[in-house]
Amino acid sequence: MSTYFPKEGEIARKWYVVDASGHTLGRLASQVARILMGKENPKYTPFLDTGDHVIVINADKVKLTGMKAEKKSYQHYTGYPGGLRSEDFRKRFARKPELVIEDAIVRMLPKTKLGRHMASKLKIYRGDKHRHEAQKPEARALEART
Repeated sequence: MSTYFPKEGEIARKWYVVDASGHTLGRLASQVARILMGKENPKYTPFLDTGDHVIVINADKVKLTGMKAEKKSYQHYTGYPGGLRSEDFRKRFARKPELVIEDAIVRMLPKTKLGRHMASKLKIYRGDKHRHEAQKPEARALEART
């Protein structure tokens, strides 16, 4: 008997809404990344995208523990000499909290073409309103670990 692999048409993707208010950034990101990869799906296959779509709302109400809010910084390189740009967490979170959550989640996904496809199924919004009512998303409660 050979191993069963689901075909692309057999994978039924759902839409979930996750409320980020009160959750710790890293714990939220790891749980959302598992949903995007499809690890909770019984038909999970490492080389296929079996994950679901995730809408994260209330991105501005996520929290960090300890001194991370003061010490954490984000860096990227522009490609030019002397082009290393750095921004601390507080500035980035005040400017665009969606970007903070997106960075945390996307960096937990595989760094491949498949990982980029998984990341495209992630939608993040600052408030409690989103534009995906037509997809009839289900509310998904995450594990509340402290």
